Amino acid sequence: MKTSIATVSVSGNLQEKLEAIAAAGFDGIEIFEQDFLADDRSPREIGRMIREHGLEITLFQPFRDFEGLPEPLRAKAFERAERKFDVMQELGCDLALFCSSCHPQALGGIDRAAADFAELGERAAARGLRVGYEALAWGRHVNDHRDAWEIVRRADHPAIGLILDSFHTLGRGIDPETIRRIPGDRIFFVQLADAPAIEMDLLYWSRHFRNMPGEGDLDVTAFMRAVAATGYAGPISLEIFNDQFRAGRPGSIAQDGYRALINLMDDVRRQEPGLVLDLAPMPARGTVEGTAFLEFASRGEEAETLRALLRTLGFSRVGRHRSKDLGLWQQGTIRILINEETRDFAATAYNVHGTSICDIGLLVASAPDTVARATALGSGAFAQPLSPGQLDIPAIRGLGGSVMHFLDGSQDLAKVWDREFTAQGAEVHPAAGLTRVDHIAQTMTYDEMLSWTLFYTALFEMEKAPMVDVTDPDGLVRSQALEAAGGGLRVTLNGAETHRTVAGAFLSESFGAPVQHVALESADIFASAEALAGRGFAVLPIPPNYYADLAARFDIAPDRLAEMQRLNILYDRSGDGEFFQLYSQTFAGGMFVEIVERRGGYAGYGAPNAPFRIAAQRRLMRGKGMPRR
Repeated sequence: MKTSIATVSVSGNLQEKLEAIAAAGFDGIEIFEQDFLADDRSPREIGRMIREHGLEITLFQPFRDFEGLPEPLRAKAFERAERKFDVMQELGCDLALFCSSCHPQALGGIDRAAADFAELGERAAARGLRVGYEALAWGRHVNDHRDAWEIVRRADHPAIGLILDSFHTLGRGIDPETIRRIPGDRIFFVQLADAPAIEMDLLYWSRHFRNMPGEGDLDVTAFMRAVAATGYAGPISLEIFNDQFRAGRPGSIAQDGYRALINLMDDVRRQEPGLVLDLAPMPARGTVEGTAFLEFASRGEEAETLRALLRTLGFSRVGRHRSKDLGLWQQGTIRILINEETRDFAATAYNVHGTSICDIGLLVASAPDTVARATALGSGAFAQPLSPGQLDIPAIRGLGGSVMHFLDGSQDLAKVWDREFTAQGAEVHPAAGLTRVDHIAQTMTYDEMLSWTLFYTALFEMEKAPMVDVTDPDGLVRSQALEAAGGGLRVTLNGAETHRTVAGAFLSESFGAPVQHVALESADIFASAEALAGRGFAVLPIPPNYYADLAARFDIAPDRLAEMQRLNILYDRSGDGEFFQLYSQTFAGGMFVEIVERRGGYAGYGAPNAPFRIAAQRRLMRGKGMPRR
């Protein structure tokens, strides 16, 4: 299977696009005519440059408004085609995309269009070239791949074939199963794109809101399963028109595209086991059983402030690393590491972000399989020199400059805490009833949210909740929740559109540190809140107006409501489920801790309370003399 991507999918000039596409691992490119025309090199020089990057030109596109034209427009269309054939030969490309006509004077008729393509096939074949015909979803007369196939079938020329695009089929609601009736050798090329489910004009939807397979709501997997069932063995390519991608970093967008393609084809192989696909095998998506540890990079007084916070939260220092400046704190199954090393990855993270969570450890079914899948999807494996007695724990580089380590039940990895840590310097403190990590909240720019979503859902078995808007007085934050089966890993991705929001301010202050807050589960949040208050925990104060509104919205006993107000506990309800939460004040440039309790199967994250939490944080920021962003 050859992987390809259209140059229009990636930002930058042609040189930058090629560098990013090659680095991501693609085999080839569809060269978009505008990218070719905007470059000052000759077609021959451009073709050579593409091949020097280790890429081939899989498709030259697009040629518009060809078939069904009356004279003299018909003759002019053939002249234009001949000129494009000249360019293709200089580039070193043998396949062109002709999309169904939108010309206002184009005439309908399957036979008329087939006759035009039969003649075009003769001209193309004389030059050793081929033409693929694609039905645009908004084509004037042809907007369905079934009609396009009938035209190709009647043209009956070996140089004329069909091009399929998942958006044009799925965007119009056409059943992709109809593709199975098309002979695979008559399909010349396949383009893929996903898109969010939005009711709007098809052309506008296509030109601005396409995204990578797995990032939207179209059933691209079903489309590709049908294509694969035909025996098609040509390139699988991405053609993505997206305003965010046009403004994104070329390397990141290309890497997302490669991850999306490989993940999609792995899904196709698993859902259609009888198909023979030229795809290197890789492990299935991993299951996450829990969070093994959270590692802070910190130093000096900031590290001492962090230790003081852990003490007020009821954590005990249970160990110190045998050969590194690394302390281990624990409560329930929650393990927090404070890394004060000056020469490892944590040191680099601290120098860039300040005190921050630089590493997340996850409990998975198989650590080696998780890393194998991640690297097959384009993630880089992570390694650094091991200190004496230190285990080589499988790890990858995540997004946002972070690292993820993976532990499983294997004999070596299960003993990491006993083998690497001693009880030296232990501190025992009364626990506050915190049991496990409920969820991790990561912050990024809104433009990066799709990348993060794809990263998690391609690597792990995780479900996406509907995206919600969180209102900040100075802007909007988009929030996307992801959850592994059984709640072993919950992640909320918060996309900031401006630095003026609390989330955006955190990104600015921390120079892009990804984890803004961690939610810790309590078996009894009221008991935990009482314990925390007795230790001087700096709780985020919530105003009385919030509780007056709760009394109006929910049937809460007055004594319980008074207790919630005294302890600054927030509340949400969904069906029979209840959710209680309280927050710490911010530290380390905008990080904070959340304590939560879920009752009755509540599955959300208290999204209705987010505006009140943000307003309370802003009041404290102004009270401490911090600028209002």
